[in-house]
Amino acid sequence: MFSGSLVAIVTPMRPDGSLDFGAWRRLLDFHLDNGTSGIVVGGTTGESACLSDEEIFELARQACEHIKQRIPVLAGAGTSSTATTVARVRHLSRLPLDALLVVTPAYNRPTQEGLYRHFAAVAESTALPIVLYNVPSRTAIDMLPATVARLGQLSGIVGIKEAVAQISRVRELLDSCAANFLVLSGDDATAREALLAGAQGVISVTANVAPRAMADLAAAAAAGERVAAARLDATLAGLHRDLFIETNPIPAKWLLTRMELIDAAIRLPLTELATTYHAAVHASARAAGVSF
Repeated sequence: MFSGSLVAIVTPMRPDGSLDFGAWRRLLDFHLDNGTSGIVVGGTTGESACLSDEEIFELARQACEHIKQRIPVLAGAGTSSTATTVARVRHLSRLPLDALLVVTPAYNRPTQEGLYRHFAAVAESTALPIVLYNVPSRTAIDMLPATVARLGQLSGIVGIKEAVAQISRVRELLDSCAANFLVLSGDDATAREALLAGAQGVISVTANVAPRAMADLAAAAAAGERVAAARLDATLAGLHRDLFIETNPIPAKWLLTRMELIDAAIRLPLTELATTYHAAVHASARAAGVSF
C-alpha cells in the first residue's frame, strides 16, 4: 500500500503564524516533481502538537485536492487522549485520505494493554486504514512488537511507522507481524538498513529538503542494491544528523526557507534555528546536493 520515500512534510506558515497555503501547494509540487512516494500531513515534522483540528483538516483537504491521487496522502490523527483521537479520526475520515497515521499517546505513558485498547478504539471508529506510529523519544512510551503484532490482527490496522533506531526492532516487527503488515522506518539515519532488512519504506524528515535523493535511496535499498544504497546514504548522512541538531522541524524549516520554498515561520514553543548551527546545517545540505 505504501512504499518508498514518504515525506513527513513540514507545515508552512506566514510570519504572523497563519498557515501559508500558497507555500503548501509549492511544497506538494516539489515532492510530486522529485519522486516522493507519499505525503504525511500533520505529523511530528508538521508541528502537529501546535495545529488545531481544523488546521490539520484543511491541510489534508487541500493536499488531497491538489495531489489528485497521484501519490498517497496520510494525515496525522493522534493525540494524548483516546476520546480526542477518536474524534479527530472521525473528522478526518470525511476526506478521501489513503490512511491515518496515529501516534502513541504522549505523556500518559499507558501500559501495553492500554495501548492496545487505545488503538482498538481508533480502528473501530473509521473505515480508513490506520498506520501506527511509535516514537518513544517524543512520547515517553514504547509500543513493543508483541503489542504491534496483536494490533495487526485487527481489521483496518495495516502497518507501523517505527522510529526506534534499532535494526533489531525492525527485524522483530517483520518476524512477529503478518506478511502483509507494513513496516515503515521512522528514522532516516537507519532507514537504509531497515529497508535492506525488509521494511517497505521510510517516512522521512530528510525528504523535506532532499526528496529525489531519498527516493533514489529507498528504491536502491528496496531492490537490494546494497552498494548503490550505501553510496546514496553516505551523501545524506550529514543531513540525517543535522536535521536534528535542534528539535525537528527547526533545521528543516530553516533550510526550506533558504531554498525559498517557505517563509521563516515556526510556532512557539519551537523557535528558529540558532545561528550557532547555521554553518553545520548549510554544509550538510551542500554535501547532499541541496541547492539554494
